[in-house]
This record gives sequence, structure tokens and C-alpha cells, in this order.
Amino acid sequence: MADRSLEGMALPLEVRARLAELELELSEGDITQKGYEKKRSKLIGAYLPQPPTANGAAVVRCRLQHSEGAPRRMLQAGNIGVCDIRDAAVRGRAASTAGNRPLFYFRFGVDQALPPERRAPVTPSSSSRYHRRRSSGSRDERYRSDVHTEAVQAALAKHKERKMAVPMPSKRRSLVVQTSMDAYTPPDTSSGSEDEGSVQGDSQGTPTSSQGSINMEHWISQAIHGSTTSTTSSSSTQSGGSGAAHRLADVMAQTHIENHSAPPDVTTYTSEHSVQVERPQGSTTSRTAPKYGNAELMETGDGVPVSSRVSAKIQQLVNTLKRPKRPPLREFFVDDFEELLEVQQPDPNQPKPEGAQMLAMRGEQLGVVTNWPPSLEAALQRWGTISPKAPCLTTMDTNGKPLYILTYGKLWTRSMKVAYNILHKLGTKQEPMVRPGDRVALVFPNNDPAASMVAFYGCLLAEVVPVPIEVPLTRKDAGSQQIGFLLGSCGVTVALTSDACHKGLPKSPTGEIPQFKGWPKLLWFVTESKHLSKPPRDWFPHIKDANNDTAYIEYKTCKDGSVLGVTVTRIALLTHCQALTQACGYTEAETIVNVLDFKKDVGLWHGILTSVMNMMHVISIPYSLMKVNPLSWIQKVCQYKAKVACVKSRDMHWALVAHRDQRDINLSSLRMLIVADGANPWSISSCDAFLNVFQSKGLRQEVICPCASSPEALTVAIRRPTDDSNQPPGRGVLSMHGLTYGVIRVDSEEKLSVLTVQDVGLVMPGAIMCSVKPDGVPQLCRTDEVGELCVCAVATGTSYYGLSGMTKNTFEVFPVTGSGAPVSEYPFVRTGLLGFVGPGGLVFVVGKMDGLMVVSGRRHNADDIVATALAVEPMKFVYRGRIAVFSVTVLHDERIVIVAEQRPDSTEEDSFQWMSRVLQAIDSIHQVGVYCLALVPANTLPKTPLGGIHLSETKQLFLEGSLHPCNVLMCPHTCVTNLPKPRQKQPEIGPASVMVGNLVSGKRIAQASGRDLGQIEDNDQARKFLFLSEVLQWRAQTTPDHVLYTLLNCRGTIANSLTCVQLHKRAEKIAVMLMERGHLQDGDHVALVYPPGIDLIAAFYGCLYAGCVPITVRPPHPQNIATTLPTVKMIVEVSRSACLMTTQLICKLLRSREAAAAVDIRAWPPILDTDDLPKKRPTQIYKPSNPDTLAYLDFSVSTTGMLAGVKMSHAATSAFCRSIKLQCELYPSREVAICLDPYCGLGFVLWCLCSVYSGHQSILIPPAELETNPALWLLAVSQYKVRDTFCSYSVMELCTKGLGSQTESLKARGLDLSRVRTCVVVAEERPRIALTQSFSKLFKDLGLHPRAVSTSFGCRVNLAICLQGTSGPDPTTVYVDMRALRHDRVRLVERGSPHSLPLMESGKILPGVRIIIANPETKGPLGDSHLGEIWVHSAHNASGYFTVYGDESLQSDHFSSRLSFGDTQTVWARTGYLGFLRRTELTDANGERHDALYVVGALDEAMELRGMRYHPIDIETSVIRAHKSVTECAVFTWTNLLVVVVELDGSEQEALDLVPLVTNVVLEEHYLVVGVVVVVDVGVIPINSRGEKQRMHLRDGFLADQLDPIYVAYNM
Repeated sequence: MADRSLEGMALPLEVRARLAELELELSEGDITQKGYEKKRSKLIGAYLPQPPTANGAAVVRCRLQHSEGAPRRMLQAGNIGVCDIRDAAVRGRAASTAGNRPLFYFRFGVDQALPPERRAPVTPSSSSRYHRRRSSGSRDERYRSDVHTEAVQAALAKHKERKMAVPMPSKRRSLVVQTSMDAYTPPDTSSGSEDEGSVQGDSQGTPTSSQGSINMEHWISQAIHGSTTSTTSSSSTQSGGSGAAHRLADVMAQTHIENHSAPPDVTTYTSEHSVQVERPQGSTTSRTAPKYGNAELMETGDGVPVSSRVSAKIQQLVNTLKRPKRPPLREFFVDDFEELLEVQQPDPNQPKPEGAQMLAMRGEQLGVVTNWPPSLEAALQRWGTISPKAPCLTTMDTNGKPLYILTYGKLWTRSMKVAYNILHKLGTKQEPMVRPGDRVALVFPNNDPAASMVAFYGCLLAEVVPVPIEVPLTRKDAGSQQIGFLLGSCGVTVALTSDACHKGLPKSPTGEIPQFKGWPKLLWFVTESKHLSKPPRDWFPHIKDANNDTAYIEYKTCKDGSVLGVTVTRIALLTHCQALTQACGYTEAETIVNVLDFKKDVGLWHGILTSVMNMMHVISIPYSLMKVNPLSWIQKVCQYKAKVACVKSRDMHWALVAHRDQRDINLSSLRMLIVADGANPWSISSCDAFLNVFQSKGLRQEVICPCASSPEALTVAIRRPTDDSNQPPGRGVLSMHGLTYGVIRVDSEEKLSVLTVQDVGLVMPGAIMCSVKPDGVPQLCRTDEVGELCVCAVATGTSYYGLSGMTKNTFEVFPVTGSGAPVSEYPFVRTGLLGFVGPGGLVFVVGKMDGLMVVSGRRHNADDIVATALAVEPMKFVYRGRIAVFSVTVLHDERIVIVAEQRPDSTEEDSFQWMSRVLQAIDSIHQVGVYCLALVPANTLPKTPLGGIHLSETKQLFLEGSLHPCNVLMCPHTCVTNLPKPRQKQPEIGPASVMVGNLVSGKRIAQASGRDLGQIEDNDQARKFLFLSEVLQWRAQTTPDHVLYTLLNCRGTIANSLTCVQLHKRAEKIAVMLMERGHLQDGDHVALVYPPGIDLIAAFYGCLYAGCVPITVRPPHPQNIATTLPTVKMIVEVSRSACLMTTQLICKLLRSREAAAAVDIRAWPPILDTDDLPKKRPTQIYKPSNPDTLAYLDFSVSTTGMLAGVKMSHAATSAFCRSIKLQCELYPSREVAICLDPYCGLGFVLWCLCSVYSGHQSILIPPAELETNPALWLLAVSQYKVRDTFCSYSVMELCTKGLGSQTESLKARGLDLSRVRTCVVVAEERPRIALTQSFSKLFKDLGLHPRAVSTSFGCRVNLAICLQGTSGPDPTTVYVDMRALRHDRVRLVERGSPHSLPLMESGKILPGVRIIIANPETKGPLGDSHLGEIWVHSAHNASGYFTVYGDESLQSDHFSSRLSFGDTQTVWARTGYLGFLRRTELTDANGERHDALYVVGALDEAMELRGMRYHPIDIETSVIRAHKSVTECAVFTWTNLLVVVVELDGSEQEALDLVPLVTNVVLEEHYLVVGVVVVVDVGVIPINSRGEKQRMHLRDGFLADQLDPIYVAYNM
């Protein structure tokens, strides 16, 4: 039996036993594969028939073929064997035994059913994997079943034909090193990484880098070309590439599409985006790849060859996702507004229970034996007085030597002493602290059962209620806080503990024991005899018969981590001991070895309670000894000739691993081996393996007695020890598919997905059992239905302490029959176990309610999933089998999450391969998708006190993003099948609608306008001039010394200022310079490359005086010439500048060596340096002939990366200045502070033009200066008592982040913002309401009025449409439904309602501006509160794009559009922004109802996904909220995949925590599946001067591998 491939050979028993040991050594990684092969061939060499040579030749030939690149069939033995010769055998066996397999059969009979010719030939490589049937990666042998391992391997083999092309995540080197070379030591000294090396470079002779048995190369090449040839291996640790991927990268590097309007489609592989956008045709075509950070284009950030190119991986992902995975979704219900999630319709073919209704099963009569004691205390008294010398409990030290023997006499006297002291020595005589019936905590370490037992019986004698709990080791112990809550709710004030434990508790400096988190204040009382006073002679405990008082409270940890206390009465306690005595046939003075926790469950019931009733001798083995010597319990069974042992599957497994050194083991004394977790479906394999190895050491098969227990129902069932060794135990081979529907079906058609379960014996004596439907009315199940087992007996718990509602639902259940009649007048207790009663009254358990996960209406058990995951990997990938499975609720369904600890020496490739195979196995066997698979470094999951995994704590860490996995694979595409249906567009208002005045089919047309410029009477002197140059000359004459501009430096002092006449004279000199040195004609274009300041203003007016057209250009950044200079060059070229004016410093910079490396500096136009001006005045100042001629060009890079220049005429410029003057009430005596970039849009107009037109003084604050002094802007506003100030979002953010903690010190410095009337954020986007609100709140203490902060809105076609200004109502905020918005509809909701999105009005519409909302597709007008494109008509609209191409159609569409019906005469400019108008209840300055404009977002930024329109900012806001370490986020789409880039401000270890959180939040809030999650460093997401994200630049950088990401996850 040790090895099925050897069945045909007559091997002696000891050889077989030795082979079984070898197998286990290999499975635990104690010897290497090579060592194993060597020893094994030595052992069986003599018995092997010599293979004929022809066979050998075949093997060689096969290998040669493989190395030449044929598809792999045989895989290296050292790796995760997917499938080889063995599979044929497995399939054959499955087929031959499938005919009509009985429900219960004897397991060992199956193997012989295989015909000899089907058996695998014995070659070292095949058999080594073939017989790995009982090997296990885990201490958790409980989860292994040979049947299961085979099923998993066969399932994977099926997948081998259709491999999943899963793109491997990219990881930064620092992360890779950190996890795989972790400082953890492997569990056994013998298995280090050096062994693994020998395994990997196994018989095939392939290089180790390609060791993945599902070869990465092969995958990628198949994914891209469907080719069968595998190419040479790439030696990158990150992921393999392939020849195809290399070719792909080359194609991508060489081609470059100029048309950037539509995002290129990756499927054609022809686009390579660069950071430079819209390059002019005249520019040079050969250019170096733009750098992003410091990475070259053709190499990823950490030097990984191009084969792992992002674009290739994304294509691979797209190809994988295109394959039909799940059945197509059926129709949805679509409500008027809601998008409804799909409701899972029941599968018409699902199995339904067909059996008759079950009958309640009665256990045997509880036979009362005459000498049974009337209570447990009476039993203690009897044995303590009759046989005081009899041993009661022997404790062991960590060397396995008996430490202490507690006799019945000592137990009796000490318990009495404890009882007396508890009642009489705590508190005062009048006010004792503890009275009978009070609860008392028992805090004893696991290696001190004697003290605990004394304290427990002391409490029983004193009639107080003991609550045994774990020792709180540290303040942050997993689950310890919840135990504190239990103690608090039980009203515990006293904790009994031992001396050693008391000394070990954490202490404060004063020696006090601190209060643990969540714990009540406790008095710690040490129970050692020497600390107690002797009871007086006349004192005697009151021993009465068992009654209904509470005897003890056992704690129970729930699925969610909360801890409940189950109360057990004295009568239940006694009856339970009697039932166990009868069922187990206990007799006086038997010896029992107990490895279990004596504080609760089976360990308490057998080892502390029932043992005393029967005067048995318990040998207690502490967990600490088991860790050092896993064989200790077996040695004690031999040494003490013990009759009974209480163990868990884990203990059996540990013994299996360690037993090879022992020769003199004899287990023939055992009559009963109680397996406490026998109810776990996977304990069967431990039992089988243990029996298989120890049968030769005297262990009899009928001795193994699995039992089922639960805290609520105590012992539910136990297999009785029999003397009849011929009666085999019951086995059930059940269809896993059937079980997911709660139906019992014997062995499905699909041989792979079966669950083999063993019985846990019969119902307890004196009890009645039935199974009821798990949810809803407790109705009896049918005979072929799985339900929750319920027990009606005296021997059960009676309540959850203090929780009457939960108690009623659990302890007072009245099961009913189909007709509704109750089964019994007595209440039943729910056990929390799922199972059924099989033939012969045998009880079978198939799972726990706590481990139940209901995914899309099908039930899966966490333990089953664990088993499948562990069976995948015979090479022990999971560290000590430490694996946790739980479900999280995302988007109204449960999603399965698997978290496992990986071996410290596993490579990236190993782990990724293991993950992809686990997915395949679970998909095949359970037909359910895994939502998230996370691997963490060894020893990092939270542990329970006895070393298991603390499940709820693990889940908590996962959900809050502090699990710190080292590998993550998410599969939302495959799992999430309940997304709403993609939306069909509905027709909008068309010409057929009835138009009555301004009504469209019952709605007011959405149009609004600012005040009419013509009707406003004001003494605006500047109005009489058509041109700004004339206004300046007029001011220089009338108010020569009036200061127009004051420039501040970073210290807040005046760096420079200009009066009217100074500006005029300076402009004259510049005009002369342009004409004389530059030889420019009027109408020539001049690029002004200046830092923000006075020079820029003078140069601008100099151009106007000379008749030239100025273009302001941001100078290159001296620290970052490589990326900033090409943009300067591009604007200079695109604007056709004939000359370039700048300062001396920048002039040098433009001609420097660094500049030469970035651009061709010989191609610059002539450069004029204005630091050296001519002394003379021009003969005449140029006056334009026509106001419609060009005044200046405004160039700006949009957020989508488009460079667009617009033409501003003299008329538009003057109208613009007048509009702002009126809105903001500007006149010469006013001062305005401006902290903006002066290069484009409203920022430029405010910085350069408005002061000259209106005559007010502008205090100029360059935003860059705030980086050194964040308070500069606000201090200036305060110092100059400014009433109006303008800033950008970047400035506001800088102040909010930089000054958040300094408000007190600023107040002390006299900062006062109470005079500020308007603080306007200049923007071209939806108002950032969160930022403006936090800014207002933060500086409220410094006098800033919350109403002062507002925003403006402008775009390319009109640089300022809205601006709050001084008069008029305050900006309003509305809340809209984000789901309706996706369908281009506006639905107003209340603040705080789900899916609500706050939108703030973008300021008041400027005078002279008219707005209408139009449908971007049909160009028809829309109604009030409808979402559409904002169209604008105004005197200061720009007159068109200035481009080299002169694309007329775009020009006319954007700048001169007409409505398709209604008012078809007016010419509008299209802003390209979606928004809506809403008439409010407020009134304007002129008494009209006020129309508010709400901007939603740019059309070309919006993403069309699943037929809906998403604005990136909404998704980004959700993502930023998902985890505290996400500082910024940007999203974009690529080939219909949503890519989310997050900036991580934290340790790189948190990078992988973000992947599930980001995926969850986007699913929950936006119903979208994230395709790729990219985690990058802070500052990687590019931002323009206005603080807007450049998402397209980011996209191009990502696709060209220039981001140097910390982690890239490709969601499946």
C-alpha cells in the first residue's frame, strides 16, 4: 500500500514502511528530490525487473525532442508535476471504478481494481510523483485526501491542454528580494534553499530560470501567436517573455502614429505613444526616446528586457479575457433610473433533493449505572477521600519528562483550599468580592494543566462559574480584545492564575498589570497553595446534586472574530460526562493521553471532566512539547500503555513526519484514538495515512474514533470503539457539485470533483438528532439533503451568556416536519455543523456553518477549498500548510479569498505558477472562481494561541489593507458575473418635440447668460480705447506714477514693481529692439520665454507696441531640461515664432550642453536677450488697423496631452478685460493678489492684462516660490489687506498640506484673512469641492470667510466663462446620483444618499457670456437639469485654433457651431465639457432667478465603458479613499481595460495591499472591473501647471515601460 506502482511486486513489509517514510520526508522537504530518488532506488533496486533498453531510448528521444522546442508533455520531476504517465493511470482507474460505486465502501479495495496493464511503468521520475499520495505540504494533514490529490492533479492535467495565459505581475526588484530572501528560517534545518536548487535543475537539464512547469514562455507565445514552439528562456525574475513579445516590442518601437485623437488600439501593435504630442511636420523625425524618470524607452525601469513589455502583457490579458469563460449573462431588469445588478437565476439543471423526509435519530438509552456520582464534585470528593494516592494528572516538561503528578487526594484538598479562599479571602467579610454564581476568569498557560484543573474544581466547589480563557501574551494578541469583551459582559472582576503565569504577564513600571485592550479591570489572584490560607476545620464545601445552575462558561470564537460564552449547567456537565463514559466505555483507573487544549472542547470534556468522574489518569502533553517533539504523545502511549488518546489530525500528521527515527513503538495498548476534529471532511486522509504507517506498530483500524463536537452542543457524535476488526468504517464519496446545492449525490459523472467523508459514529447516548435547513424555518431535511445538525439532549450548552436573542435562535430551536408539526416538544440546539445521517444511523459531517460561503447561490465550504489548494502542490509550496480561506462581500455577493503563507525559499515564478494552478484546480473541482489569491511571507499571518491561523483577524487585515502580501492575483473578470447590463443610449429631445417659447417637451431649455455688457453704465474710461496698447499709453500720461504691478520674492518682500510710466517706457525699448535687432515686421510671432514676473509683462506690451504677436511660453526647468525643453521647442515651432525673447540666464540655458542633448539647438529662431535694452524710443507705436486682428496666441497642453494654441483678437482681449473688471469690480484704488502661472488662459489675462485695463494694483506671487515658503501667498494677502485674490488648485493644495499644522503659529505672526472678499480658484475642470472645503475649514480660524472661496471655469474656446466675482448669490452645491450621471442624466438626490456626488457651481457667468446646453451628438438643445455639452457665445471667445495643419472642419466645429433646431442662427463655440444648468431659487444682482452652471467633466477625458460614460475623477476619488497610503490616483483605459495608477506614500510592502482594495472599491461604487492596477512612487503621475493630471502622458509612459512601478497587477 505504500506505493501503488509497486503493487505488482512482492515487497517485504519493512521495505514498504520505509518507502512510506521516505515519501513523507520528501513531502516535508526534509530530503531533496535527488536524495529521495537515490534512497528509493536503493531500497527497491533488488526487486525491480530490469527495463529493456528500447524503453530507455524512447525516454532519451522524448527528451531531445523536448529540448528542441516541442510542446512540453513530460515535466521535470522536481516541479509541480502537472500530468505525466500517472494521469493515464488515474483516468483509467477512475473509469474502471466508476461503473456503480457504492455510497460506502472500504477505501483500500479501490486500488486493486486497476488492471495491471494500466499501471504506470516504474521509472524513477514518474513514480516519484505518482505515489506522492499521502505526501503533504502541511502540518495540516487534515486537509489531505489521496483521492483528492489525485483528482486535483487530474483536473490540472485537463487544463494543461488549454493553459490559462495569465500575465505575470511586474514587481520592483527591491520587493522581489525582500520577500523571497526573507529572514525566516525554514521549519526544518534539513530543507534549505540549497536542496531546492538540486530539485530544480532536475533530470531534464533545463536552465533553472525556465523551471516553471507551466512554462511562462510557452504561455506568452501561445497567448500572442497561438504558436506551439517555445522559444529560448529569458532570464528575468519578473516574467518570461517570448520571441513573439520581442518582435512585438520592435514593431512598437519603430512605428509612430501621428494622429492622436483616438486612443490607438493595441490589437494592431502599431502605436508607440510618446510624451511629445502633436509634433509639427517640420520637426526632425529621428529623436531619442523620451525619458520618463530615468528609464530608457526600450528597457523597463529596472533593466528587465523588453520581453516583459507592458503592452505585450496587456494584450495577453485581453486575449485571455476574450475567451468565453462563463455563460453569457441573461437579461436584466432595467428601471427608469437604477442600473440593477443581475439577479442570479436558479440553474434549471441543478440537483434537487428527492429523498423522503428524514426521521429524527435517537441515540441509545443513557444507562444510569448505580455507582455513578450525583455530581462531579461528589465524584472528586469520593476519589479524593477513598483513593487519595491514585494519579489524576501527569504533566510533562518540554523534554517530555514527567514534571508533576497530581493525585486525586491533592486535587481534592487544593480545590477546597481554592474554593475557601475565593469565597472568604477576597474583599471584606461584609462585602466579599466573589459570591456563589459569580463568574471568574481562569488564565492558565497551556503547559500547566494541573493548576488549571485545581482552579476549575475549586470554582465548582465554591459554586462560582469558571470562564477558562487564553493567556493574553501581548496587548495586541490576535483576538485577545474580543475575549476582554466576553469577560466584561460576563461581569468578571477576578482572574485566577498561576504564579509563573502571573510573573510572565506584561507589567507597567510600577509593577501593576496593565489593563489589556478591551478587558475589564481585573484582580489577579494566584492559586498556588503556598499563597493561600488553609480553610478552618469546620469549613466544608457545600456539595449538592447536579442542578440547573451554570457550571462553567466555554468561550467560542465566531466567524467574524467576536467571542461568545456558552453556558453549561451542572446537570448538563454531569450528563455529558455520563454519555461520554458510556459511549467510550471508560472504566476506572484507565490511562488517557491528552494532546488537546484542556480549557475547552474535547480536551476539557475528556481530560478534565469525564476523567475525574471515572478516576482516570490523564497524561497531558502541552503544545510546546509537541512543537519540539511531535512524537511525544505516541511515546507516552507506549510508556504508560495508555488505553485512550485524544488528538487532532495535526498531531497524527506531525507524528507521521517524525516517526522515522523510532523503532520500538508499540500502539497495541490503544483501544481508542479519539480524533477531535474528525468532523472536518479532510481528517480522513490523516486517519488513513496514520493507520497505514502505524498498522505495523500494533495500531488496529477499529481503534480510530473520529468525533464531532461543537461549543453549543458539546459532543455531537463519536465513533464507538469496537472489537470487530472486520466491520469497515463508513465512507461516503459525494459529488462536490451536488453538495454546493446542499444535495447528497453519490459520485458524480465528473470523477474529479468528489468529496470523500468518513462517519463520526453514532448519535450520543440519550440524545436525539435531526438535520434542518440551514436558513429560514428549521424544517427537517430530506434524506439526501445536507442540513445543519441539531441535537436535543440534556448534555448541551444552554445559552450564549447575556445574549437572549442569539440564544433563542441557537439553543431553543423547534424543528418542524414538512406539514409544519414540531418534531418534539423539547427544544433542539443548532450544532453549527453541516451534515446528514447516513445508512445505519451513522453521522456524516461535510462542513461547518462558519466556513460556509454562498457564492451566486451555491454553497462552498472553506475547508474544501483549502484542501484543493493544498492538494495542488505536492512539492510543498505552502509553508506548513498555513492557508486561510474566507469570503468578502463585494457587489452584493460573496467572493472567495485565499491567503496562504509561502515557503521562505520560493521564487516569484514558483508562487505565480502555484497561484495560477490553484485557480485552475478550484475552477475544475468546485466550479467556482477565486476572487483573490494572496501569498504572504512565512510566519506572518495572525495566529491563535495554539498556533492555528486566526481567520477573522486575517480577514480584517485583508479588508483594511494591512496584510502585506508578497504576491497577489485577483480574478474579478472571471468571478463577477452580476454586473449591470451595458446601457443602450436613449433618444434625446429632437426637432419633433413641441417648442413653445423656451420650452422643450415640457422642460425649460437649458440656457443662461451673464449681465448684458451693452446696458451696463459705468465710468469705464478704458472703454473708449479699442486696443490695450492705447490704454497703457493713456495711463502713462494721466497717472504716470500709479503702481500697476508689485512682484514678491520667496521671503515676501518686494522684488520689483512697475508704475504705468515705467511699463510704458520699458515696452517702448523692447519694441525698438524687436524692430532693429530682430528685424521683425508687424504681424510676426514672438515667443516670450520668461519666468513669472515683471519682464514678461514688459515684453508682452513691447510686442504690442511693435505690432508683433506675442506667445507666452513657460521656460524649461533647469533641473529637468530633458522633459521640459522639448515642449518649449514644440510651442516655438508650432506657433511659427520668428524670434524668441528671454532673459540672459535662460538664453544661456537654451544654448547649453544639456539643451543640446534634448533638442537640436541650432534650429532655434534668433534669440533676443531683454536684459540689455537699447536706450532709444520708437519713432511711432504701432496701432492695429482692425480690432479683429490677432493680439496674442494662447498655447496650452490639455489634460489629454493635446497642445492647442488659440487666437485672441484685440477686440476679444478688450472685451475679456472689461468683463472681468465688471464682475470683480476692479478700479485703480484696488489691490489684487495673484498666485497663478502667467502662461495661458485666465492666469495670463489676470497677470498681464487686467491691471493695465482696470488700473488696479496686482501683487504678483510666482507659485514656484511657495515650494520654499508655503505661507507666502496668504501672508501677502494679509499684509496688503487684499480683498480679492486668485490662485490655482496646486497652490491651494500646497497651502492645505503644507500649513495644516501651522495655523496657530501663523495666527501668532498676525496672519489675518478676514478682509478677503473673494478667493477664486482658476481652473478648467469640475470644481474640487473637497479641496476648497478643507481649505475653507482650515483657515476659518484665521478669519477666512467660508463664502469667500469659489472657483472659475474656462476652456480653450473661451478662457473664462464663469467667475464668482463680488456681487451675486453665493455658489450653490447640489448632490447628483452618480449612476444616473453615467447615463448622461442628472438626478438630484439628498446629501449623504448612496452614490451621491457633490457638484459645486463653477462661479457666476461673466457679463456678456451666453451659455446653452446641447446634445454633443445631435447638437439639439437640452432641457433644464439635463446633462450635455456646454456651448458658449461671447465677445471674448477665441477666434480659432492656431495650428500648422489648419484643420478647418475641427476649427468650424469647435468655434462656429449652430444648433440643429431651435435657435439655429446664433454661432456658438463648443467647450468640450459636459455640464448642466439649473435654475435656482436665488436671485441675481438684477433681480432675475439665478441660473447655476455645474461642470461635470471634459468629454475627451470621459471614458466609455460598458455603454456608460465615466469621468476619471469619480473613480479616482473612490480609489484615494480606499487606503490611507494612496496619495494620488489616475485612471485611463487601454483596449477597453480600465487601468488604475495609484501613488503609494508608504513602505513598498503596502503596494500589494492596494490591489484588492482598489479592485473592490471600483466594483462596489462604479460597477467596473479594474483590468490593471499599477502602484508607483509619489510624484509619478504627471500634473500640469493648473494642477490637472496628465492622464494621457501617464498612459504613454506606462505603455512604454517608463514609470518604474513598484508593482503591476493584471487582474484576470
